[in-house]
Amino acid sequence: MKKIKFFSTDINVREKTILIRLDLNVPFNDKKISDTTRIDFVLPFLKKLSSGKAKVVILSHLGRPNGKKIKEMSLYPIFQYLKKKIGEIVFFLDDEINVNLKNKISNFKYGDIVLLENIRYYKEEIDNNEKFAKVLASLGDIYINDAFSCCHRKQASIHEIAKQINSCFAGPLLKKELSSINMILEDKKKPITCILGGSKISTKIKIINNLIKKFNNIIIVGGMGNTMLKHTGSNIGKSICENECGSLIKEILENSKKYNCEITVPKDAIVSTDLNGEGKEKNINEIEENEMILDIGSKTILSIKKIINNSKTILWNGPAGYFENPNFQNGTKKILELISQKTKNDKIFSVAGGGETVAAINKFEKFDSFTFVSTAGGAFLEYLEGKTLPAIKALNQND
Repeated sequence: MKKIKFFSTDINVREKTILIRLDLNVPFNDKKISDTTRIDFVLPFLKKLSSGKAKVVILSHLGRPNGKKIKEMSLYPIFQYLKKKIGEIVFFLDDEINVNLKNKISNFKYGDIVLLENIRYYKEEIDNNEKFAKVLASLGDIYINDAFSCCHRKQASIHEIAKQINSCFAGPLLKKELSSINMILEDKKKPITCILGGSKISTKIKIINNLIKKFNNIIIVGGMGNTMLKHTGSNIGKSICENECGSLIKEILENSKKYNCEITVPKDAIVSTDLNGEGKEKNINEIEENEMILDIGSKTILSIKKIINNSKTILWNGPAGYFENPNFQNGTKKILELISQKTKNDKIFSVAGGGETVAAINKFEKFDSFTFVSTAGGAFLEYLEGKTLPAIKALNQND
């Protein structure tokens, strides 16, 4: 397999049309963008291309309209934000994507930035349609994939297009994502620790088994921690849990012994009978049938602190509990503070990723406290699992 080609500043873009795939799939609240992180990340590169007198055509998506033109999923609000941040050189083009669109794009000046309407309005995008990808490829001289978070999908603007255009590169954000995760998986400094949270252990079993071979410590919290506790004999009351995971837990524990990886699960918890109720700290063996685990307790936090303080590399994916409720946010907040302090004081390498993780980092304003924060969700997890992502493979195979 050929090595991936990364876009570099010595590539001449003057009077070239650059077709760039970005992930501008940002959250909304009351019809307003509630988190601009993903857009802010791409601004420097867009400005650089424009100042180099390239005509920039942006492909992106919002939500999952599944081939239907849903007004609420229009990229127009994103265009407005881009225009506010970059200026009058930003344009929005909601014309139909077909063979005639190239003529419309030719009317824009070099240095202009043109955002096309939601690419997922087209069923051909979802189907990875070859003809549609050829139409997309015809819109530019150079194609840049800078949407790592979409690279686990086989869709026309991220996968098939790379086969249809001669000049094809990975962008700077994609490069940073890959290099940061590879640093964790391959060039790591030990001891290396992974903190895994979230609800379902079944969706992360392959990730855990892959990481066990490389990591010294894996800390499992959240709903995943509940499942570990239940299948190792603890009473977890009515906590969220996967009941059919006994064999998976056995596999994790056997592999952890085989590869000498220490698995840590909660010793105590903050429990309640109600998601909106008050929390009470209890040892795991004291939890009653009508109670649910909603956060980790002080003894567990102390155990995690000792592990973090002894680590030189840390990967974090998934909150420690129901952090959306202030009564159950302490565990997630403390983990953030501990990693932040360790990163700052000891210059360790720390990476965080996943949707809920990024939401927690933003909530507690710790975005700059990590070496790197990945805004990718599924792609981040699949790459950790050891999978070859389809869009990355397509970039590798492009001549």
